[in-house]
Amino acid sequence: MALDTTQLNSLGFPKPPSETRVVVAMSGGVDSSVVAAQLAEEGYDVVGVTLQLYDHGAALAKKGACCAGIDIHDARRVAEEMGFPHYVLDYENIFKDAVIDEFAESYLAGATPVPCIRCNERVKFKDLLETAKDLEADCMATGHYIQRKMGANGPELHCAEDANRDQSYFLFSTTPEQLDYLRFPLGHLPSKDATRALASKYGLPVADKPDSQDICFVPDGNYASVIEKLRPGAAEPGDIVHADGRVLGTHRGVIHYTIGQRRGLGIGGLDEPLYVVKLDVDTKQVVVGPKEMLATRTIPVREINWLGDEPFTSQKEWHLSVKVRSTRPPTEAVIRPISETEAEVELMVAEEGISPGQACVFYANEGSRIFGGGWIWRGY
Repeated sequence: MALDTTQLNSLGFPKPPSETRVVVAMSGGVDSSVVAAQLAEEGYDVVGVTLQLYDHGAALAKKGACCAGIDIHDARRVAEEMGFPHYVLDYENIFKDAVIDEFAESYLAGATPVPCIRCNERVKFKDLLETAKDLEADCMATGHYIQRKMGANGPELHCAEDANRDQSYFLFSTTPEQLDYLRFPLGHLPSKDATRALASKYGLPVADKPDSQDICFVPDGNYASVIEKLRPGAAEPGDIVHADGRVLGTHRGVIHYTIGQRRGLGIGGLDEPLYVVKLDVDTKQVVVGPKEMLATRTIPVREINWLGDEPFTSQKEWHLSVKVRSTRPPTEAVIRPISETEAEVELMVAEEGISPGQACVFYANEGSRIFGGGWIWRGY
């Protein structure tokens, strides 16, 4: 009996699951394991792929890291128990060139980078996606908490149902072409508990595995120590200077500080609380000042990935909401295009501690749609 070609399977293809090949990006954690198990149970032709991103010998003992030795082992166990093939690809060189090196250079330049976005953009959704196509897969599925919905003009990116798990800030650079090929089966779930319940249902050995924490290649969240290993001698000492020009003390290196930092400055005994308001790499100065100096309404943004239905430059202004840090809620803004990839963003209400190197992600004022975003820079 022929399949009704107007009837789509759960991944959106007009053919039976058994004839639909899907590559699942498996980190070894519970999220991607559930995606693989669920699709395998539904009868899809599942191929699991895990990326070895850095020296897993050093990472075996680190809890909360992904794509290290123990995680590769866990992904392989899930594939064996669910009965689908699993491959491990050595992406160490690609990961170092595309993610780690830029992370180090950004920190040395006084920025606060977000390497997880670059990893999705340059490794998982680029090289791995091409590998999936080489394996003749119809699509690639991941365990990210985000939704892909079909709109009038094709697939759209939407926030996850569970706002506490939403990963839209880290996926804004997903291009329309990539979105056409990607699937996110967990985006509609109400909570992480629902994911773990599915893991238990499928009898997965990772059902109770803790979530990954911090950046995978940064042990204990100590960014400065990683930079010093990658770039020996980078932590050159300098002066801590008040915005009014007074020298208040010395520091061990600009890489030890971030915009908005208050604690650990080593300049106690002052009448007013002071915050890091600027990092001047050229003069090796950490500039501090009162909290009000952190507030800004104008943000220069570049490397914009636009996911709207009309061209980005087709309007002089876009009235949307933006998120300038992953932990902050979206705030209303006016986005003024300068070119297809550059814009000036004006916030309706000033935000504090906006730092070069962070992302500025665009959201609909009403609803859950994501319109892309770009990278915050100094504007010169």
